[in-house]
Formats: sequence, structure tokens, C-alpha cells
Amino acid sequence: MQVSKIFRLKSVESRMNYAYLSISEHGKIREQNEDSVGIFHTDFGLLIVICDGLGGGLSGEFASMLSVETIHKSFVESHELDLLKRIRKSIEKANKFVYEKSNGNLNFKGMATTCEVLLLNGVSAFWGHIGDSRIYFHKNKKLNQLTKDHSLIQKLIDEGELAVKDFKNHPKKSVITKAIGDDQIPEIDTSKMLLPNQSQLKFFVCTDGVTCVVNDNELEILLEHKDLSEISNKLKKLINKRGAPDNYSYVIVSN
Repeated sequence: MQVSKIFRLKSVESRMNYAYLSISEHGKIREQNEDSVGIFHTDFGLLIVICDGLGGGLSGEFASMLSVETIHKSFVESHELDLLKRIRKSIEKANKFVYEKSNGNLNFKGMATTCEVLLLNGVSAFWGHIGDSRIYFHKNKKLNQLTKDHSLIQKLIDEGELAVKDFKNHPKKSVITKAIGDDQIPEIDTSKMLLPNQSQLKFFVCTDGVTCVVNDNELEILLEHKDLSEISNKLKKLINKRGAPDNYSYVIVSN
């Protein structure tokens, strides 16, 4: 499913417009898409949530859908003025629901989900992250990964036991170390950045169904195109050419 829209911020601090496009596909091997994507217009800016469900079958799909819905509802209903804390508390609420469902119903035993939350208000970007889905920032033809994977592979790389170039062939490349639903108290990364004035910029939020077959150099080149549909069409073609072994979802945002 593809959505492409122009969104005018409600924030009194900015009149910046955002164009965005989202894709979520089940790929060529998986029968079911366990990814969920939500894009919401809030009083605090454009809220993007992407979750990649774990646990197989309906449980993974349910975990990701429940998390997207809970995070959105919790975010808009919260009275917390600190936006990073608001994001964190929203993810914690989703974790509570997924954890309780996983431990209280055998049909959902072991379900979990990765989670990326990105809020753009024209002045700043705020994000929350858990798992191995990613958020990227693209400016002046340079791509920066804003999040760090919570995965066994990343741990081995950090400890110097594995070279970055070798991770794609590692037998445990899909093992993640943190996810919504894993523990009662989730370990969530949050951060923020000021957005540069008068600059052409893009954000790219995706599940590992993209990054397991497309590297950062290729993403950097693709995101140089101005037209979001052109970027998406080229990216989908590349993913499918390489077998689309996993569900893949992404949101491209441009000012």
C-alpha cells in the first residue's frame, strides 16, 4: 500500500510543509506481513511509527499493530510537555500491553516487535527506538543513521569480534537483543536534533526488510532524488530484484 501526501504543520512555530510516502509489503517469501506503519497528524507535528512484529504468524502482526495504535493514542492523550518523555512513555505503554498479552495468552506467547517513533515539527526532530528497524537523516547528499541496532550483530561489531562487511553472512544476523514485549521494563533509546533552516532534507524510517538487502551507500544515492515516488519505485525494484526475503516497510519524508 502506498500513500503520498503533503502535510501542513499545525505548530505555530513553523509553516514548513512535509511530503511523505509510505510502503509496506510482505516480500516474496513471507505469506504474512508482520510490519505495521502509522503516520499521524498531531498538534505537535508529524508522528511516524513503524513496527516490525516478531513471533510468527498472527502474534507478530498483532504485536506491531497494537504497538502502533497504542503509541499514537498514548502520545496524543498525554499531558507530558517534554516531547522526548512523551515518546518514551508512549512506547512504554505499548510495551506494557504487548508484554501482558504475550504472557497472558498462549496464542500470543513470545510475541514482540521492534519500534521506531519519529516526530517532526518543522523546528526539531524527536525519536524513540528499540530493535533493529532504523531511522536515517539525509542532507547535502549525505546519509546519517540516527539509531543504533539492538542486535547480536551490532554487539559483536561493537566488541570488535565481527567486521561490518561480514555481517550479512553471519548465521545469527536476524537476532535482536531488545524489543517491545521482551521485558516489563523496556530499554528505549531516545534523542532529538534541531533541523537546519532553509535546507533540503529527508528522513527515512524502515524495517530490516529494507536494510538486509540494501546497504547505506545505495540508500544515500537513492535519497538524492527529489521525487519521492521515484525514490520508492527504484527502492522497491532493488529490494525485489534481491529476492525480498522479508517483509519490508518504509516511510520517506521530505521538506
